[in-house]
Amino acid sequence: MATLKFKAKVLKPRKGESDFEAFLILPKDISDCLPRRGRTTVDVSFSGYNFRVMLEPAGDLSHWLKLSSNDIASGNIRVGLENIFEICPVAVEPEPNVPKDLIDSIQKSSQALQSWENTTTIARVDWVHWIESAKQVKTREKRISDACSMLSEGKRRVCCFDNSGFYSKALRAPKSVGE
Repeated sequence: MATLKFKAKVLKPRKGESDFEAFLILPKDISDCLPRRGRTTVDVSFSGYNFRVMLEPAGDLSHWLKLSSNDIASGNIRVGLENIFEICPVAVEPEPNVPKDLIDSIQKSSQALQSWENTTTIARVDWVHWIESAKQVKTREKRISDACSMLSEGKRRVCCFDNSGFYSKALRAPKSVGE
């Protein structure tokens, strides 16, 4: 896939709402060129600094990405100002980092584990995203239980999950300072 070049303002998240230093929201026309509306991994380039990141759905059929303090320092990225970025979707989506509580539960059922191992990487990304998007511990625990049940029944994809956040409005870019 071709490299996509765009200008975006780097925003600072509201205090206490994030575990990252800054973020940016991709222009919708750039998101429209990506292979999927849900989480998708891209290689990012800024002023000769390159890094790989998983884009998150912004809830408006666009995407946003997290920037660490290392990304900001290494790329000399100007927070609060527009910067020019280049992104390129990866050719093969990498395996997601599976939360320990999810994989521990899946491994308790041979049928669930077999279904998990027979799904695609993209399906596993969506399963993980569904679990991680729970706002409360109780919801997360229920989703893990439901995931194990669905996988045990042979379901390969999580049902009823809008991975773009557009219809459910469950997934959003963070609020920035001043919003």
